[in-house]
Amino acid sequence: MIRPLLALCLALVPCTALAETLRIATYHTDIRKKGPGLLLRDILKEDPQIAALAQVIAHAKPDVLALQGFDHDLEGHALAAFQAYLAQVGHEMPYNFTAAPNTGVDTGFDLDGDGRLAEPEDAQSFGRYAGEGGMAVLSRVPIGEVRSFSDLLWKDLPSALLPGPDEIPFPTPEALSIQRLSSVAHWDITLEPQSGPAFHLLTFHANTPVFDGPEDRNGRRNHDEVTFWAKYLDGALLFPTPDAPVVIAGNANLDAMDGDGRHEAINTLLTHPQLQDPRPQSAGGAAAADADHRADPAFDTADWPDQKPGNLRVSYVLPDTRLRVEGSGVVWPLPDDPFAQTVETASRHRLVWVDIAF
Repeated sequence: MIRPLLALCLALVPCTALAETLRIATYHTDIRKKGPGLLLRDILKEDPQIAALAQVIAHAKPDVLALQGFDHDLEGHALAAFQAYLAQVGHEMPYNFTAAPNTGVDTGFDLDGDGRLAEPEDAQSFGRYAGEGGMAVLSRVPIGEVRSFSDLLWKDLPSALLPGPDEIPFPTPEALSIQRLSSVAHWDITLEPQSGPAFHLLTFHANTPVFDGPEDRNGRRNHDEVTFWAKYLDGALLFPTPDAPVVIAGNANLDAMDGDGRHEAINTLLTHPQLQDPRPQSAGGAAAADADHRADPAFDTADWPDQKPGNLRVSYVLPDTRLRVEGSGVVWPLPDDPFAQTVETASRHRLVWVDIAF
């Protein structure tokens, strides 16, 4: 009897390991500062917004967290300090990845066509200094290989919606020749759970589709940043497709129905045959509904003032259809919840999470 019982036990061990559930989240922290080093300063002095952000993250308990609007510095001091602060409040995330974003990288061209150079609007993406409003990934899961597509030129994206000579053109052909697609970054990060198969986190922070002119330069770029992932998964780019299941987690700056922008772009991801939309929602979002919006407000992830654009769904976690979703949500409590003030202090955006069984 011992040998068959041992065989049964051994057979059950990998099944238990493969049943591990990981919480994948994305969170636009919205803490970009006016100068380099100021984010580190605020973390070290435990600024109220920093404290609130950490409490929201500790409340959500993500295993993998994509952060947007988090200033980048060359040696990662701010990110390391924030990791330490998270551990201090009870949620340790020992692994991280970050890299220099396209924000604040001067191009030497007049990208907004106002006749002046070296302004924040003339960088690869708006930024008063290199690294403003960058991205980072924190994880309780070991991080493997990382592929960055952030230096891909916009003109080199297949079927790019570039402002062309038949419409209102880009400021100059020379400027278009150096304009990158990513307003912040596009990363494919391999996550390697110790008790399950590897998967790919595809993370990004797309440009806002507004604040431009009739040429709709920002709207076009936002469209192409969002649909980049569909082309990547479809094998339509020069890069090989991911060799394992994927999870898209990031800020598309685009709602599927409401607000400005080319809604068909995010719908391309929401209906992609390789992706599923768990439709994370919250009671707080439903309670803060805008009267003139068409989409279900329970799915909203950003609490902008009660004016244009109003509350929108702009942050997404979209797992591969090969992965089993166990649950999802948006950290947006009802107004009478004691935690609501902390969430509001942290950011205008809400943390979005999805639980996935591996």
